[in-house]
Amino acid sequence: MTDSGSSLDLDLTDRAGEPDPLDGVWDVVVVGAGPAGSSAAYAAAVQGRRVLLLDKAEHPRYKTCGGGIIGPSRDTLPPDFKLPLQDRIHAVTFALCGRFTRTRRSKRMLFGLVNRDEFDLRLVQSAEQAGAVLVTGVTATGVDQPEDGGRTVFVTTADGRRIEARAVVGADGSASRIGRHVGVTFDQIDLGLEAEIPVPEEVSRVWAGRIHLDWGPLPGSYGWVFPKTDSGTLTVGVISARGDGERTKQYLADYIRQLGLSGFKPSIESGHLTRCRAEDSPLSRGRVLVAGDAAGLLEPWTREGISYALRSGRLAGEWAAKVAEADGSADVRRQALNYAFAIKAGLGVEMRAGKVMLGAFERRPHLFHAAVCLVTPAWRAFARTTQGHTTFAQVMREHRAARKLASVAGR
Repeated sequence: MTDSGSSLDLDLTDRAGEPDPLDGVWDVVVVGAGPAGSSAAYAAAVQGRRVLLLDKAEHPRYKTCGGGIIGPSRDTLPPDFKLPLQDRIHAVTFALCGRFTRTRRSKRMLFGLVNRDEFDLRLVQSAEQAGAVLVTGVTATGVDQPEDGGRTVFVTTADGRRIEARAVVGADGSASRIGRHVGVTFDQIDLGLEAEIPVPEEVSRVWAGRIHLDWGPLPGSYGWVFPKTDSGTLTVGVISARGDGERTKQYLADYIRQLGLSGFKPSIESGHLTRCRAEDSPLSRGRVLVAGDAAGLLEPWTREGISYALRSGRLAGEWAAKVAEADGSADVRRQALNYAFAIKAGLGVEMRAGKVMLGAFERRPHLFHAAVCLVTPAWRAFARTTQGHTTFAQVMREHRAARKLASVAGR
């Protein structure tokens, strides 16, 4: 548990005769204490709201994730947040199915790498320091809210509790129970597989400051090596469309072998599904908002999700605070629609561009490889995107060559 003094390290299943610490009416209840949930809790708490942050797991805990912190992630973090960086990336080695490798370098840092257990823990601590109350060991199963409105709703839990709130933020991951209540739908589901591989110091030094990206053999697939230099591990993973799990597993095995890493035993091997929302998927229902993976918000081409979680979580927390104060169903609807507009005007535009990029990449990955390896403006656009100076949507809007590449590749 954290050392900030705000969290409740409780056995919530054995408190017969004692007051339930979850009783009372909370302004905002946030379900899930990952980047989206912690950001939402922080944003609502700094506005002076009474905020409860629930998670089924105790922090720190392992999460399947490369741990890349790009510019938009960094820019959304709370003030004075100290990133627990494992490495600072200045170079990328690109490969096409293990061949035609080329390394491109940047004088400025492209992005940083973190271990998710450390990163998520610090986000939770920031939310607590802002005034949110963290309770772990609680599994939310859904939400009860009257169809005709009302001033409060109830988060239901696996042990039969009903936690009353004026607003709820669902940030409970890609298999979200709260997202199911809202009615979130997806039009892209991918399978990511990952291995954490401890390596000797001499191997770790070779990888320091550099990542590896391999455009893979399956449509829309790619692999990555993210060095966690401070802890002496390499995070090696691949991602591809769901539906061909065996070939995705084989891709990871082949990729590790091609990299010369098959002689090292992974400390963790894991997998997860990433889900991108359909464009018309709802982002709220009544007094309930969804953010991050629970809303299907992530970059469709790269499947990068941390920046989307942080940005949508912050917006969800800000608008949940307004929903909590809303007087009447019309005002609730207005605030929820404002949240949806804020998401669609920013992240929604980026996702639309990402889906165009993915569609073209699925058909012509070799054109993307040639562009970033051989065309300096394409490499600069890639670098500026990771650094947070631009987005794929801006690149496509402002550069005719980028639109042409996507058009030619998509044929």
